[in-house]
Amino acid sequence: MQTNANTSSTPAKTYVSIGQIKSLGAKLDLPAAGGGCGTSGGEGKASCGSSDGPEDMPQHIWDKVKDHPCYSEEAHHHFARMHVAVAPACNIQCNYCNRKYDCSNESRPGVVSQKLTPEQAVKKVVAVASEIPQMTVLGIAGPGDALANPKKTFDTFRMLQEQAPDLKLCISTNGLALPDLVDEICKYNVDHVTITINMVDPAVGEKIYPWIFWNHKRLKGYEAAKVLHERQMLGLEMLTARGVLTKINSVLIPGINDEHLIEVNREVKKRGAFLHNIMPLISEPEHGTVFGLTGQRGPTASELKAVQDACMGGANLMRHCRQCRADAVGLLGEDRSEEFTMDKLEQMDVVYDLDKRRSYQEKVELERNAQQAAKQEALAAASAMPANDDLTVLVAVATKGGGKVNEHFGHVTEFQVFEVSATKALFVGHRRVDQYCQGGAGDDEQLPSVVRAINDCHAVLVAKIGACPRDELTAAGVEPVDAYVGEFIEKAALSWFNDYRARIASGAIVHQHRGDAQIRQGAYTHAADGVALAA
Repeated sequence: MQTNANTSSTPAKTYVSIGQIKSLGAKLDLPAAGGGCGTSGGEGKASCGSSDGPEDMPQHIWDKVKDHPCYSEEAHHHFARMHVAVAPACNIQCNYCNRKYDCSNESRPGVVSQKLTPEQAVKKVVAVASEIPQMTVLGIAGPGDALANPKKTFDTFRMLQEQAPDLKLCISTNGLALPDLVDEICKYNVDHVTITINMVDPAVGEKIYPWIFWNHKRLKGYEAAKVLHERQMLGLEMLTARGVLTKINSVLIPGINDEHLIEVNREVKKRGAFLHNIMPLISEPEHGTVFGLTGQRGPTASELKAVQDACMGGANLMRHCRQCRADAVGLLGEDRSEEFTMDKLEQMDVVYDLDKRRSYQEKVELERNAQQAAKQEALAAASAMPANDDLTVLVAVATKGGGKVNEHFGHVTEFQVFEVSATKALFVGHRRVDQYCQGGAGDDEQLPSVVRAINDCHAVLVAKIGACPRDELTAAGVEPVDAYVGEFIEKAALSWFNDYRARIASGAIVHQHRGDAQIRQGAYTHAADGVALAA
């Protein structure tokens, strides 16, 4: 279906091997909690797509993905998406899901603050698209399953085709009802569908899905997982046959499907999946999920990367997924949904201006070209250095968008992580953190958790950083760097990397292996205080 640059069948080099993925209950190799400035230690107070370009795929595929923030890693720096919560019902139960949880500060799939009717959803979409010209994609991703609510889903799409014809339409589904609705999906020109597939073996599936509701019956255990698996595979094959781009989401559950996801990747590629997005399990007890309440932990950063790397050579991997809410609005990594609540929409003067939206997107195209040119220039400089090594490191970046190093360390709620070597500067993931600056001053209790989140990185590129976090990061072995303010990320990362190699070559420093990092789960710490599960 598409040309894939990764054609080798040999697993890529990993930071930890699949065999090193730790079993449930095993002690994790994480750094001890730092003290933070002025504290005495302890835990403190204490969650895209292909990086291929037009040369890597047919033009008609590139035209579909180039402005889609979930299908193009490059586009996610510039284009926004929106989810509308018109699909409350679900036809399966997953052990990692609890849709009753409702917190506006929470970012997890299935979480919403307000369910909408199709009419309300269309009104909201038109208003958002008129205010955010970079919003190019509208998706229905719950809070239940889009295809378990077919009338609401397709009524929304029908009205949007009339009122916002330039938006790309997307669906996210568990796949159970998919084979029955492929024709309807194609009728509304939905050319991007995401299917959540966590297994291709029902013996694995029965550990994840306690029941499904299918053909007017509730099925349980192995039988339920077998039906779900067969329907998912059939739906994927039908979408591929109709030319619909399909992304597969998989939740990495240590001890249950970690090694199995390699087989999932292989099977979905055979059936034409365009992307495979392997996401970490979110399983904090306060979310009230089965896994959360039974102690099933999520993966560490190195475990997640090991599985993703082991799948390279199969279906294209997406690493910039933010596991968005079902009512998310804005660029990936930001959420502007609070600006567009239904009561605020009543006060807005909405004008859907297609010319304004096209004009903005033309400017974005120029910016993207400049970013690519800067990256190629920096790669040429890195390759020309005389150092004879295969050094590869991770670099964290503080950015607020536009593909540039432009965020203050203290304002970061999410770092982007790049893998850098003499031949590449590749986006490999993101790390959510609690914001260090609170009310204009640094919150020392947050600092240890921020350091743990990027502990596997050799440097962090920021627009600015205070003395306290600078000292704390340096002590932890992460180099804070504010020398590349306003530069494109890839160029900045490669420039720092070249300097790092030069310092090693001169004997000024010695390269040290970094440890593991912690994937933060759940709502932001302060915001979550006092929040209870919704009734």
